[in-house]
Amino acid sequence: MFSRILDALFGCTHSRYSFPITVKKGVRSRAAFPTGTYVVCLNCGKEMPYDWKQMKIVSATPDRVAVAGLATKEAA
Repeated sequence: MFSRILDALFGCTHSRYSFPITVKKGVRSRAAFPTGTYVVCLNCGKEMPYDWKQMKIVSATPDRVAVAGLATKEAA
């Protein structure tokens, strides 16, 4: 009961995750779009994108540094 009150006030801490799930064919989870792999919080069920190369959960929105590296150079 006390943990439910804390979850209602502060939300889930996402401290327990499933094993990473990779979707190769068919319908993808929205969390799998950035990397193709996602994990699920075992407490609340939220799906979060996971990067196998970094071995960690990544943000769903691309960061500015990565996007800047992908941008093409302006023609001279």
